[in-house]
Amino acid sequence: MTLSFVEHPSPNFDDRSGRRPVDMVVLHYTGMPTATAALQRMSDPEAKVSAHYMIDEDGTVYRLVPEEKRAWHAGVAFWRGVRDVNNRSIGIELVNPGHEFGYREFPVVQIDALIALLKDMATRHGVMPGNYLAHSDIAPMRKEDPGELFPWRRLHAAGFGRWWTDDFKVSPHAPTLQPGERSGAVLELQVALDRIGYGIEGSGVYDPPTEAVVRAFQRHWRQAQVDGIADAETGSLIRHIAEQVLMRRISSERATS
Repeated sequence: MTLSFVEHPSPNFDDRSGRRPVDMVVLHYTGMPTATAALQRMSDPEAKVSAHYMIDEDGTVYRLVPEEKRAWHAGVAFWRGVRDVNNRSIGIELVNPGHEFGYREFPVVQIDALIALLKDMATRHGVMPGNYLAHSDIAPMRKEDPGELFPWRRLHAAGFGRWWTDDFKVSPHAPTLQPGERSGAVLELQVALDRIGYGIEGSGVYDPPTEAVVRAFQRHWRQAQVDGIADAETGSLIRHIAEQVLMRRISSERATS
């Protein structure tokens, strides 16, 4: 797919601070009735919100903020110890009315354009597979976009993002953990979610933040059922993805030692 841009500059940005490179991509849906309304909002100085790119449902890619600048898309967020996610990320908005206005599947041509954009960006930024993120991943208590209809598996097949490997199996010993529970198994679940990158406290209590993080995980990796309950499949998947992260970390450390 040939990548081209429609320039639609937004005034809503500032300078990136420090010398840390861009190492995250955060995906959103616009959550507004029309693409025009979304563009207007991200160009309104009073709104104080923006993204680097917006991709319409017909595949049109709008460029709003230069990549070297910090767009205002993540808000209060956390991923792998990073709190100023805006400073380290590229924000991409996908036109979709969202859960409030009639959530629907993302058209193939829209995802084609997204993949073409990610391939273009990969020539400039070294984003690791685990740092292609949903807005709900970095702000699970506040956000649910781009939601459970976003095709993460297809993105992974194109070379972007993490997915489970072919050897994944649901553990026959995996418990079902629910809100309100207190146990060592809950603590183990929280530790695994923390290893993946989520902002979560290892308390051993299945509290509302834990429920929100589990729901965010499900929206990303177990989309058929998004209920915030860590049943056997969800819990097994969480541990599987956490093990992938750990093995990649060990491999990277060995390569640099």
